[in-house]
Amino acid sequence: MKPIIALVLLARFLKAVVLSGIQTVQVILRASFGQRTPPPAAYLRVHFAPMSPMGASLLGCMITLTPGTTTLDIDMDKRIILMHVLDASDTDAIVQGIRDDFESGLVPLFGVRA
Repeated sequence: MKPIIALVLLARFLKAVVLSGIQTVQVILRASFGQRTPPPAAYLRVHFAPMSPMGASLLGCMITLTPGTTTLDIDMDKRIILMHVLDASDTDAIVQGIRDDFESGLVPLFGVRA
C-alpha cells in the first residue's frame, strides 16, 4: 500500500510543480509588462500534521521545489514550517494546496502520533 501512496504523492507533487511554474511565470509577466506592480509576497507560518523529522524535511523540500514558495525553517517542537511565498494573494489556497497535495501523502508514510 505504501508504494501506491508514494506514487500518488509523486504525481501530486509533479502536478503542483507544473501548475506553480505556470503561475510564477504569470506573476513575473504581469509585474514586468502588465500591471507593473508585483503581487504581495509574504512569510507564512504553517502548522503541519504530526510526522517524523524525515517527513517534515521532505515536506519542506517539496515546498521549496515548488516554484514561488521557499521553506525557511522547520520547527519540529511546534510543528510549524516558516515559508516565503512569492504571491500571497490567496494564502488560504496555498496552505490548503500544501495540505491536500503534500501532507495528505506524507502522513501515511511518515506520520507519528501527536
